[in-house]
Amino acid sequence: MIDLGKINIDQVGEIIQNIDSKSNSDLTKVMDFLRDDFDETKDLIIDLTKHLDNIEKMYDLVHNEYKRRTNG
Repeated sequence: MIDLGKINIDQVGEIIQNIDSKSNSDLTKVMDFLRDDFDETKDLIIDLTKHLDNIEKMYDLVHNEYKRRTNG
């Protein structure tokens, strides 16, 4: 989970809106926040993709058994 103690999404938006006047420290905080958010989102997508693949395999297994029983 992203540590919101460092910076929050509202602060990120404010820094980005006024990026020309912000310090390198502010830019570093935003980059760290966005990198952490990106990594967390990517990991979630990978986990959800694996979960979806497993659901599809289980459904196909049950569906094929059901078809075998009703068509045989």
